[in-house]
Amino acid sequence: MMRAFLQPILLLFVFFIACKKESKSTSTQQTETPKGMVWVVGKTFLQGAKALDAFAIPREKPGHKVTVDGFFIDSTEVTNAQFKTFVAATAYVTIAERAIDWEELKKQLPQGTPKPHDSILQPGSLIFNKNVNAVVNMNNYQQWWTWKIGANWQHPEGPASTIEGKDAFPVIHIAYEDALAYCKWAKRRLPTEAEWESAAQGNNASTIFTWGNDPAILTTNANTWQGTFPVKNESTDGFELIAAVKSYPPNSIGLHDMLGNVWEITSDLFNVNHYQELDLSEEIRNPTGAKTSYSPSNPYQVEHVIKGGSFLCHVSYCASFRISAKMGVSIDSGSDHVGFRTVATPAMLLEK
Repeated sequence: MMRAFLQPILLLFVFFIACKKESKSTSTQQTETPKGMVWVVGKTFLQGAKALDAFAIPREKPGHKVTVDGFFIDSTEVTNAQFKTFVAATAYVTIAERAIDWEELKKQLPQGTPKPHDSILQPGSLIFNKNVNAVVNMNNYQQWWTWKIGANWQHPEGPASTIEGKDAFPVIHIAYEDALAYCKWAKRRLPTEAEWESAAQGNNASTIFTWGNDPAILTTNANTWQGTFPVKNESTDGFELIAAVKSYPPNSIGLHDMLGNVWEITSDLFNVNHYQELDLSEEIRNPTGAKTSYSPSNPYQVEHVIKGGSFLCHVSYCASFRISAKMGVSIDSGSDHVGFRTVATPAMLLEK
């Protein structure tokens, strides 16, 4: 009798749970896509190096399956116009515009590093030296990078330069802290490396490039270096350096410039050993990267993963115009080839 009494209650409970599950599974479809963003469907894909990728290096290996839930991502990198709106609303000052604190800076340097002259310790950022005529050693990147006093997002090549007429260009000279500040204001966040790769793959699951595996169509799909790096850019694509967003075709889900143009900051810490330390016997779902930062070339600073390569990437040097490619950037560093884009989940959009 008790069982008969409970049966309708149990059926009602099962019906309630089923409805709740159905509501949960379709909630993403009921969430309106924010302007300027694209929905990336949840999927399982191969993160890291692909079997056919001859350019893959140890920090991209081994390639491994991961599952990432669905999310929204900006269809382009954050532009000068968008960042200008943020600064106007908040009066935010980027790291490249702030006075340099030597006491803080020396904590990131080898002990005993002498203090540079005050004339050098001035706000600025790194810019590519496009006047390089010859390179003695390709391992010495200081030959084509210059610390430019007064370079920042508003003055990308130094005090005499401007972003006037470049509203549609990616904002650059942005450090990790600057990107986080923008995200907080916009109610967004930075993508994880896995989310970034999921978005770059689009409707694919294991391709080297956003368009597939054919390197022959690189220059028509991504803003990279053509010619002899770093002394001569033939600019066969019409762009000597950075390009406006949407200058190249989107990937299969409508995302522009996931490869080339500017590197994009992610939330993951950069650790060259991370993939080798993964436990591949268990399912990897929504990974958030390494617990600690480690790079033998920059052991004194905390670095975050940047993805996608930039207009400076060339097959003879870094070949980072691939989905699995990654580098590290210190949390207080910006340059003229690093930007970012943001993501949001349905849950984030429902928060007040």
